[in-house]
Amino acid sequence: MKRLLSLLFIPLLLATTQSGWAQGKFMTKTGRVTFFSTSILEDIEARNTAAAAVLDLSSGQLAFSVPIKEFMFKRTLMQEHFNENYMESVKFPKATFSGHFIGLDVAKLSEPGTHNCKVEGDLTIHGVTHHMTVPCSLEMKNGQLTAFALFSVAPADYNIEIPLLVRENIAKIVSIRVGLACDPVEGGNTPVTRSTSPN
Repeated sequence: MKRLLSLLFIPLLLATTQSGWAQGKFMTKTGRVTFFSTSILEDIEARNTAAAAVLDLSSGQLAFSVPIKEFMFKRTLMQEHFNENYMESVKFPKATFSGHFIGLDVAKLSEPGTHNCKVEGDLTIHGVTHHMTVPCSLEMKNGQLTAFALFSVAPADYNIEIPLLVRENIAKIVSIRVGLACDPVEGGNTPVTRSTSPN
């Protein structure tokens, strides 16, 4: 995990000085990512609470990394198929996103309630990268920054092959929900408190 976080911080460290981390930087190691797909025979849902994320309000940049093996399913067999046959998690152990905020008025985050904006950047899944723009919402509450995003991806776009035998049971579009509860970073790369991301 320490190596993962160090890789995650590299793009942001290149754009800011070490002293700059004391202002406008938020992070979490327990971000929640869920995905859901529906089909005629069975709905498929999985949850992951091990996403590492950095949100830099001063530069408008953000990045997160999701360990694929941390997705948990209701059925063990489904989880095995997901890792071995579909996502090939040994070969492609993580999904990542790196980008920036669009239309974010940082000053308004001091006002109560959620604030809508967009994020634009590169999403890499299964070794394939696509550029995308996703709507999101941010809220600052008690010094903690929460972020939510809901978007869809097509497994075929990321070269995720579904065996012919079960192809009709797997949706062509998968809904992904990201929920982050990020703590402020002081000085270096240590958050003030450790948080659990919202449901």
